[in-house]
Amino acid sequence: MSAQPTKPVTPYKAKKGETYMNPKQLDHFRNILNSIKLGLGEEIDRTVHSMQDDATVFADPNDRASQESEMTLELRNRDRESKLIKKINEILAKINSGDYGYCENCGIEIGLNRLEARPTATLCIDCKTLDEIRERQVA
Repeated sequence: MSAQPTKPVTPYKAKKGETYMNPKQLDHFRNILNSIKLGLGEEIDRTVHSMQDDATVFADPNDRASQESEMTLELRNRDRESKLIKKINEILAKINSGDYGYCENCGIEIGLNRLEARPTATLCIDCKTLDEIRERQVA
């Protein structure tokens, strides 16, 4: 699964004294997210058409099993991508409401560099690190 924009987007370079999450920054991240979403949608459409075209009934059980295995893997990938599209839609709603770029746990700025690397981030690096430590302890 590729969570990269369909076309490369130049990273945002903040100017000295620039307000965090100003309209230019919000537009930048909105463009990145929409680009990723578009690419994922195209990939899902391509998979559906490919699966329809490849829907061959093989007489050999091994060929049939291989085809089913490939389709299962493909569907699992598309499911992850559709979940990412849902997350992107949630993040776009946060941009529109003015809540984007701030940690859901502690409320501090997530930071432009982190958002460039993962535009769907909802936690600052400290909260995410603590979250991962807790997950490892529970697992």
